[in-house]
Amino acid sequence: MKAEISGLYAVTPDLADTSALLGMVEAAVAGGARLLQYRNKIADATLRLEQARALVALCRRHRVPLIINDHLELALSVDAEGLHLGSEDGSVADARNRLGPAKLLGVSCYRLVEKARDAASLGADYVAFGGFFPSRVKPGAIRAPLSLLGEAKRVQPLPIVAIGGITVENAPELITAGADSVAVISALFDGPDIKATAQRFNALFAKGR
Repeated sequence: MKAEISGLYAVTPDLADTSALLGMVEAAVAGGARLLQYRNKIADATLRLEQARALVALCRRHRVPLIINDHLELALSVDAEGLHLGSEDGSVADARNRLGPAKLLGVSCYRLVEKARDAASLGADYVAFGGFFPSRVKPGAIRAPLSLLGEAKRVQPLPIVAIGGITVENAPELITAGADSVAVISALFDGPDIKATAQRFNALFAKGR
């Protein structure tokens, strides 16, 4: 059975130090992160493989799905639990065919509800929208309105992940508007206590909408 897409979706920071990365992720999953996406825009192929292999082992110990950002071949080679595709990361249909039915497949839809409908028809398991707030990771990203989440809920069946500048303080707005999960990088991994921050994010979902 595939994992439920809900709660805190931790996304790794760009970090070359694999040992440090593993320590940070260990803290996030100990705090209750429900999913982990491996995303490293500064790594070369060798480092990505090293880190992905290590993260697969860590996530399996904690029974947390590891989803690889962008790289289908890497996801297949380390037998990750899933793949996340952006707009320029390849065909959704091809990824679903090669991953098989048991793996998770997520698709970034930015501000486009019609893209989410297409992703659902091609076999995606969840869709991501954003960015909703200013972000250090993507400072030039065009903002998405909160109303987009409710619209997406009405016109397509998949769970919705919100992304972009999300903090413990602004996440409730997204949850109320319809987000099933929030994808977080900086507000989770840049703080002094990653485990406690993960717990605070999870407490928002425990309260319900």
